[in-house]
Parts: sequence; structure tokens; C-alpha cells
Amino acid sequence: MTTPTTTQDMLDERYGRTSTPRRRWTIGLIIAAGVVIAGLFAWMTIANALDDVSADTTGFTVDDARSVTLSFQVTAPIGRTVACVLEAQDEDHGVVGWKVVELPASQTHARAFRETIPTTAEATTGLVNACWVT
Repeated sequence: MTTPTTTQDMLDERYGRTSTPRRRWTIGLIIAAGVVIAGLFAWMTIANALDDVSADTTGFTVDDARSVTLSFQVTAPIGRTVACVLEAQDEDHGVVGWKVVELPASQTHARAFRETIPTTAEATTGLVNACWVT
């Protein structure tokens, strides 16, 4: 005597919804691949954030027609040397002076600096263009 099958069993068999070892293996591989991809994405995001540098211009003084003194703050990874490009601009936002400064490694996360930028004409502003870990 055969055991009666339920309607759900008959529908699963008819439409191929039965669970086979191969299907379980395939689903397991798909899940494992998804976990590995998510882990790699998380690691790349964290690794990029470890070398993140931010800089803020806190003030400037036009010393004379040939120089600007720039005050700025840099937030960088502890123990890493940082380089920054400083700019002086005229009233039309043309660059009239620039300087690359290398800031030594420190045990402090955020530091403040003052640098004088030589100019070719009178500047109206000074700013930090970019900073990066060297």
C-alpha cells in the first residue's frame, strides 16, 4: 500500500520544487559567494578610510602684494606623514601662488598649522587645495 501524498507534495513534484542535494549545494555556494563579496567590500571600505585626510582653512592674512599667510587644520591618521597643496588666489579666483608643504608624522590626530605662501601678484584669499598621506 502506498502512502497518500498531499496536494502540496504533488504540486512540488509537478513543478520541480523538490529539494535535491545538488540544489542545496548550489544554494550554499551562492550564499557563501555573497558572504565573501560582502566581506571584501567591507574590507576595501575600511582600508580606504584608514588613509583618509581632511583639511580645513581656518583663516588667512594678506601680508603684502607678494605673500599670504594661511592658517589651516589637518586631520590625518596618527603616525603618517601628510603633504598638502596650499593656494593663494586673486579676486578673479586665479591662482597667484601655491606651495606644497610636507607635514611630519605625529601622535596627534588633528593639528593646526600656519604657512606663508609666496605670490606673483596681490592675493585676496588663501586656501588648502588638497592633502594626502605620503
